[in-house]
Amino acid sequence: MPSSTPAAQPDVLIAGAGPAGLAAAIASARKGLHVEVIDAMQPPIDKACGEGLMPDAIRSLGHLGFNLNLDLRNVESHLLRGLRFLNQQPAAAEAIFPGSPGRGIRRTVLHQLLLDRALALGVRFHWENSVQSIEPTSTGHLLRTNRQTLRGRYLIGADGHHSRIATWAGLTQATIHSRRIGLRQHFTIAPWTNFVEVYWSNHGQAYVTPTSANEVCVAFVSNKKFPTVDQALAYFPALQRQLASATLSGAPRGSITLGRTLRRVTTNNIALIGDASGSVDAITGSGLGLCFHQAIALANSLHTENLAAYQYAHRHIQRPSRIISRCLLLIDRFPHLRALTLSAFQRRPLLLEYLLHLHIGHRPCPFGVLTNGLQPDYTC
Repeated sequence: MPSSTPAAQPDVLIAGAGPAGLAAAIASARKGLHVEVIDAMQPPIDKACGEGLMPDAIRSLGHLGFNLNLDLRNVESHLLRGLRFLNQQPAAAEAIFPGSPGRGIRRTVLHQLLLDRALALGVRFHWENSVQSIEPTSTGHLLRTNRQTLRGRYLIGADGHHSRIATWAGLTQATIHSRRIGLRQHFTIAPWTNFVEVYWSNHGQAYVTPTSANEVCVAFVSNKKFPTVDQALAYFPALQRQLASATLSGAPRGSITLGRTLRRVTTNNIALIGDASGSVDAITGSGLGLCFHQAIALANSLHTENLAAYQYAHRHIQRPSRIISRCLLLIDRFPHLRALTLSAFQRRPLLLEYLLHLHIGHRPCPFGVLTNGLQPDYTC
C-alpha cells in the first residue's frame, strides 16, 4: 500500500513496545509500511508472565520472518515437549505437543529478539516517550508525548490493559470475565522437566517453565495476592520439594491477569492490539501467541486499508482461548470438579491431548461456537 501522506509521516504509529507492539511493527514493516513506535520505557522491557511459547506462537514467529532454525537456537531458551497437570497427588496428566515443540524463553530475551528484528526492518523507535494526548488530522492522527509531537496515518494502541489510546479513541467499553493476581519468580536450578508443568491447588495454580539449561520460571496465579514467594510455594508442596535446592534468580514481579473482552478494537484509523485489545486469563498460557496472531491479521488489514477485516479477525482469534480460559477457571473454582477432571485426563490421556491440540490450533475446532466455521488466513 503506497502512502498517500508526506514522507515524514509514518504509515503506522504504534504506542507501546511490548511483544504485541513489536510484533505489529514487524508484521507491518514486512508489508512495506513505514512504521514508528513509541514507549515510555527503555528496552529491554520486562513483565510478569509464564515465559512459555506454545507451538502456535512459534509458528507465528515464522510468519513474522524469523528463521526458527537459527534465531531461536542462538538465544538462551529451552525446548518444551508438552503440558503436564499435577493436582496435589503423585499422579499427573500430560500431553505432548503435536509436530514441533514449544519453547521457554525469558521475557527480556524474547523482547530483545523482537526488537532486533524490528530494527533490521527499518522500524524507528522513540524511547522514554509517554503519550499525553491524541487528536485527528486530515491525514491521520497527531500524537503528543512528553518529548515531542508525532503524526501517523494509522495509530495502533499496544499500551496494555490501561491503554491511553483506547481511552481517547472511545474503545474502553468491555466485559470483565475474571480478575486474578500473578507473581513470577525465576529459580536457578537445572530443569527437572521439559514440560510446562501446571500445579493445581485450592489457592490457584503454579506454572513451571524451563527457560534455560540452569533456570526455571515459576508463575503463581490466584484470586488472592501472595505476600511472598515462600508463602506461595507453601500452597504447592510437591513444587516446593522440587525447588528445595534452588536459589532465587532476580526479584519477584507481580501482575494482574484479566479476562476481558472489548466491544470493539477499531475505530476510524485507530486499532488496538495485545492486552489493550482485551485479554484472557493467564491460565491458558496463550497471551503471546494471541498477540502474534493479532499482529499478522492487523498488518494484513493495514496493507489492504481495511481495518474492519481486523475487527472481524480479532474476534475469532480471541474466542477459542477465551472459552478454554472460562472452562479452566471453572475447575479452579470447584475443587471436586477439578479432581474429577484431572483424574479423567489421567485415565484418558488422549482426551487431554486432543484438547491441547485444539488449543494450539493443530486441529480444526469441531464446535461452531468456537469459530463460526471461520478458518482465516493469518499468514504475513
